[in-house]
Amino acid sequence: MSDTDFFRAGEHRLEYRFINRDAVFDRPTLVLLHEGLGSVALWKKFPDEVAAATGCPVLVYSRHGYGRSDRLIAPRAVDYMHHEALVVLPEVLDALDVADPVLVGHSDGGSIALIHAGSGIRPVCSVVALAPHVFVEDLTVTSIAQAKVAFETTDLPQKLGRYHDDVESTFRGWNDIWLHPDFRAWNIESYLPGITCPVLLIQGEDDQYGTRAQVDAIADQVSGPAEVLMLENCGHSPQVDRKEAVIAAVRKLVIVSSSSAT
Repeated sequence: MSDTDFFRAGEHRLEYRFINRDAVFDRPTLVLLHEGLGSVALWKKFPDEVAAATGCPVLVYSRHGYGRSDRLIAPRAVDYMHHEALVVLPEVLDALDVADPVLVGHSDGGSIALIHAGSGIRPVCSVVALAPHVFVEDLTVTSIAQAKVAFETTDLPQKLGRYHDDVESTFRGWNDIWLHPDFRAWNIESYLPGITCPVLLIQGEDDQYGTRAQVDAIADQVSGPAEVLMLENCGHSPQVDRKEAVIAAVRKLVIVSSSSAT
């Protein structure tokens, strides 16, 4: 993998990698949006492999508070994903000259992709949402509470520390807001009718952070075409547990989208 570089967006210094930046001109750029504990490094080889499979440029960056980006110094607000989708992501795309992207988001990143696409603030080629959330389920809160216990009693901080400069603030920034009582009312379904581009929804049958109700709600409410891909023997990270199936589905979507645009 190539080294990361840095740019500024949302008033913060963010790390990024841009793979195949000079790829075939008629292929859209895939913009990877990581999960609530993710980063550039935690995607591991997936960005390079999906770039090779699709022939697309792939942009991956760490949001504020993650990876080697600027550290989080204040608690996150309930609307932190709205801020990422509506304020920071447009600045990211402008800073790196990306137009009409394919947004590939995992978990929190999937929710950010859906908010951005549904807002209509700029064109989106298509959305790939891996284990996204559009409302809060009891299962999600229970698993996040269990993650807090694991962080405090196991070697989880050491494991996450390989991917984040300040693992304590990274974990607390995600965990605290999801467990806050005010967050139970968080819901982004109002953005779904505004999504007119193709949407690919991928979720594991064994996802410990969400049920099929999430992807079904999205498919039922978006205005554009939607495909739901439920994967067996797969938990909350389809790009890890069923990487080949995910890459094949993304490649199919990109080829169809590129063909439709020509």
